[in-house]
Amino acid sequence: LSTDVIKVTLRLPPNNRLQYFAGQYIDVIKGDIRRSYSVANAHTKDGQIELHIKRFNGGKMSEYWFEQAKANDLLRLNGPLGTFFLRDYAGKDLIFLATGTGFAPVKAILESLSQAKPKELPRSIRVYWGGRSLTDLYAAAPDIGFPYIFKRVLSRGADGDAQGYVQNVCIGDVASFKNTQVFACGSNAMIEDARSLLVKAGLEDAEFYSDAFVCSAS
Repeated sequence: LSTDVIKVTLRLPPNNRLQYFAGQYIDVIKGDIRRSYSVANAHTKDGQIELHIKRFNGGKMSEYWFEQAKANDLLRLNGPLGTFFLRDYAGKDLIFLATGTGFAPVKAILESLSQAKPKELPRSIRVYWGGRSLTDLYAAAPDIGFPYIFKRVLSRGADGDAQGYVQNVCIGDVASFKNTQVFACGSNAMIEDARSLLVKAGLEDAEFYSDAFVCSAS
């Protein structure tokens, strides 16, 4: 997908499909190594699982994915896990904040909304995806069958849709956070800052959902 992000597709046994909410994650286990990855797609008829995996220098699992992995490798999975998924969103304003591969569960949730009935849809959707440069933002906005706002936010470039950090751009765009749910996925620093800023701006703390990505280089 980019110089340091790959897409991995996992094929599950036909009689053992993974039942999950879009936005949840799984643990992938190879030997004595276990790593967590968000599922990057909504349910598909073939039951395949898509992952977006970033390279980390010195990481044992990174070395496997980028240097050794091949088709038909056998891996163990544990999941689904996590509480990063939609609930009671009909008629509400949804805001997604993502950095790096934190976009993976957001993509899955957006795809799941394309399958929702009209009466189940949110009132509006805003997506803010942040990176240092455009090359960090490795995918296009998913087509979900209806319009939504999608902004590429760059901290070190001027060729995106906005400059700065996703939480600050969001604060500048949104006048009121009443009747709003926010889903933030990415760096822990972004999540902590976003929660503090948005709650001060009027968002109910219980309506902030997050999934932090923690690098493990062993």
